[in-house]
Amino acid sequence: MTISVERTKTPKQKPGTDQLVFGKVFSDHMFICDYSPDKGWHNARIVPYQNLSIDPSTMTLHYAQSIFEGLKAYKTKDGHVNLFRPRENIKRLNASCRRLCIPTVDEEFALTAIKKLVDVDRDWIPEGDGTSLYIRPFIFATEPHIGVRPSTTYSFVIITGPVGAYYKEGINPVKIYVEPNYVRAVRGGLGEIKASANYAASLKAQVEANEKGYTQVLWLDGVEKKYIEEVGTMNVFFIIGDEIVTPELSGSILPGITRKSCIELLRHWGYNMNERRISIQEVYEAHEKGLLKEVFGTGTAAVISPVGELCWNGNVITINNGKTGPISQRLYDTLTGIQYGKLPDEFGWIEKV
Repeated sequence: MTISVERTKTPKQKPGTDQLVFGKVFSDHMFICDYSPDKGWHNARIVPYQNLSIDPSTMTLHYAQSIFEGLKAYKTKDGHVNLFRPRENIKRLNASCRRLCIPTVDEEFALTAIKKLVDVDRDWIPEGDGTSLYIRPFIFATEPHIGVRPSTTYSFVIITGPVGAYYKEGINPVKIYVEPNYVRAVRGGLGEIKASANYAASLKAQVEANEKGYTQVLWLDGVEKKYIEEVGTMNVFFIIGDEIVTPELSGSILPGITRKSCIELLRHWGYNMNERRISIQEVYEAHEKGLLKEVFGTGTAAVISPVGELCWNGNVITINNGKTGPISQRLYDTLTGIQYGKLPDEFGWIEKV
């Protein structure tokens, strides 16, 4: 399938590096591809960024048959553009497709579409420290129909936009609220895919945590409400004694690409890195014994986000004196070093545009 390109005649004004806010500004162009039962995926095109026109009965509005991904393009000092493990994002996109009865996309074609769109809007990639071009592929049901069943038609869209730090704290530690009441996901549900509905389910807890002065929510399992799952936009790691622990993928936790990369790095460096069940009680007991050294989140948006404070049922603990720990910092420096071309890519994680 070829991708046609229609370039904008009215380029937008680009924000300065100091004006970048995550998810607020979008580039000049977007990618769109349509699906129908008789043609499959077809009519792939890059067009000027524009509104989408949909029927009020479009099924995604009523039944949430919608999925997405998130990745970034990084500009190196020598002017090259890097993508970090984009094939992993596309594989996960297709896993989401299968779970929500959406036709999968050809993975090589999806990668080509991402690269071509990034190349068309190459001059939108900012060059300041910690900046990048955020890439948001998403697929949603487009059939105008009221009735609970999979749609017959879909749109695959990719938009991009220049971004700075996801959290205003940057690499500085954030405050996390352990959610005691609401449930994000259960095994057999949608927790292990990037379904839009997952994030709608998390909003109430997020708003309440923000009102209490916390940056994000730490979710516990939806059955016993004792085992740690993930933070709202990140996977989470704990350093207890000489062990580094992240919750195992149980069917309700998103298999993050940054999570996977951190596990591979930590094992490569020789750390005692384990994926297993870990309860919030174990974390607090480790803190009481002086064994809890670091807590950090991992994700595409923030890369590494150290946690300086946890609040569980009103019991507040401070981790590593509220400072970024050495392993968190090493992971951040290594991942960003590879992404921006400052460090050698020993693992074959970089795709050039």
